[in-house]
Amino acid sequence: MTKIAVNFASADVIQKPNMSEVIIETGALLNINWAHVTSSGGEMVIDVPDDKLEDVVKSFEERGAHIQVLERLVLKDDEKCINCGACISMCPVGVYYYGDDWSVNVKVGVCVQCDLCVVQCPMGALELKLQD
Repeated sequence: MTKIAVNFASADVIQKPNMSEVIIETGALLNINWAHVTSSGGEMVIDVPDDKLEDVVKSFEERGAHIQVLERLVLKDDEKCINCGACISMCPVGVYYYGDDWSVNVKVGVCVQCDLCVVQCPMGALELKLQD
């Protein structure tokens, strides 16, 4: 699975069943990790099967969406991290966990870009990075 960020910046676009149309058109089973939609636009992070990624991206772009493939989502600076666990308690999807040596570890490919960990880290040891 690959995570992508889908951004619709137009009120016209969000009035249509874009997600349903993309699923029907591509045959891809998509999982929404999080979404925020208002009357003026919306954004979401979804899981896409790797073998359907190109088709799903193309289908969303044809509907006016801007897409970012989220390949490396969270960066932890081990020099700054004091292993306090603030990120563990804040993360809604369990990206962080204590290892056997009580150091904070990161589960790759789980992050949904909510930004809670970055804001709450007292040492500024975390960074979210989007790669197109």
